[in-house]
Amino acid sequence: MAKAMPEAQSTAPLEADEQRLLDDFERNELRSIATPSLLEGLREAAKGTGQKDQRINIRLSSHDLQAIRTRALQAGIPYQTLISSILHQYVSRTKSHSVEV
Repeated sequence: MAKAMPEAQSTAPLEADEQRLLDDFERNELRSIATPSLLEGLREAAKGTGQKDQRINIRLSSHDLQAIRTRALQAGIPYQTLISSILHQYVSRTKSHSVEV
């Protein structure tokens, strides 16, 4: 049995700058300014910062987990990705500060 396609969500009207950008994109008028050396540098930076090589198990209250799943659904991302992002933002923010829990 085939799954039904989700209905498209209505979106807010675009501002003038956003509409011009969309129009340029649809007319294929946008051109990349990235050089091969810039792209290679970005690839290397992404490799170093985005690799997830550790697994953890944590216990959460049902209420907290449901709230996280709801927020992730609203953001259109998996809830594990949201949790990982929250933890990353927290440790990035507190690297130079003392941590109070």
